[in-house]
Amino acid sequence: MPDHLMSTYNRLPVHFDHGEGIWLRDTENRQYMDALSGIAVCGLGHAHPAVTAAVSDQAGKLIHTSNLYGIKLQTQLADRLCAAADMDRVFFANSGAEANEAAIKIARLYGHSKGVTSPAIIVMEHSFHGRTLATLTATGNRKIQAGFEPLVRGFLRAPYNDIEALRNIAKNKSDAVAVLVEPIQGEGGINIPDENYLTELRALCDASGWLLMLDEIQTGMGRTGKWFAWQHSGAKPDVMTLAKSLGNGVPIGACLASGAAAELMKPGSHGSTFGGNPLACRAGLAVMETLDSDNLIENAAHIGTHLLNGLQESLGNTAGVVAIRGKGLMLGIELDRPCSALVGQALERGLLINVTADRVIRLLPPLIMTTRQADILIEHISELVARFLEG
Repeated sequence: MPDHLMSTYNRLPVHFDHGEGIWLRDTENRQYMDALSGIAVCGLGHAHPAVTAAVSDQAGKLIHTSNLYGIKLQTQLADRLCAAADMDRVFFANSGAEANEAAIKIARLYGHSKGVTSPAIIVMEHSFHGRTLATLTATGNRKIQAGFEPLVRGFLRAPYNDIEALRNIAKNKSDAVAVLVEPIQGEGGINIPDENYLTELRALCDASGWLLMLDEIQTGMGRTGKWFAWQHSGAKPDVMTLAKSLGNGVPIGACLASGAAAELMKPGSHGSTFGGNPLACRAGLAVMETLDSDNLIENAAHIGTHLLNGLQESLGNTAGVVAIRGKGLMLGIELDRPCSALVGQALERGLLINVTADRVIRLLPPLIMTTRQADILIEHISELVARFLEG
């Protein structure tokens, strides 16, 4: 039988049939611990009763009408997000890439409003912002850009976690109008910047008249132990993008803005057919309500510390382990050699993980993880890494 799917993925040899909480079961009824959460999407785990009830109820009422009409649930979700983030306005899309596209357009509108003919956005090496042409260009990974030239103009590249490099740009590039940066680089290898990096970046943006735009698509919605990663430093952005766990698997993205950046979009400036439809917004509201009512953001901070300490205790002195780092339930174990083979080896043991930047084991477990489940994960990962490095 021919496979009619485009060959865009190197899929693992498993088909999942159903799940509950942190666990998945395949079509052979084999159980797996999901320590990846669908790449930071299912923060509440699988088949969470609150999301299931909300989506089921909404599907029986109204799924879509389009943004030609008012959508009460969209307004309610915008209110909740702005309250949590201390922002002013929200544009809803369907994905992180689309949310970042909205941010890029806001930055260009901002530049033109200041009389800059060709406004440029500063982006970082080893970043990841999406796979549309603009977000692909903004991404600091030449591998995923190759073959899609010509890329989009209007981006300046800088090293991550290097405030002096940005100060040099401020002195020499009069067309720069914004900085787009991840508070923690996910695809780049769970790269955590210096404690004062975002604070200094906020100050530099203020002094230079730049917008600070934070891509919180992977770090947002409680993953790092705060609603949003910038809240650890207090470096509030002008623009912030969300997606992934906002809908716990229901596709939804959001671009939040405050101050002058919140007033740039006008009717006709931007749009989305599906963005913010009743079904997606109902899911987003259920996620936010559950994060609050079940204290899951505090749980992410607690379990994240437990995992980090446990992994450091079991692997910290192991030859071949370069670093173990993390913030909340966003952790990386960097090895001294490529380790993509670990993904398949983990799958055989009933564990779902990811390897990014060739050498970093990325762990993004659901925010509902318990201490006992965290201990199981530490045991599995420690054994896998030890055997891999021995072999």
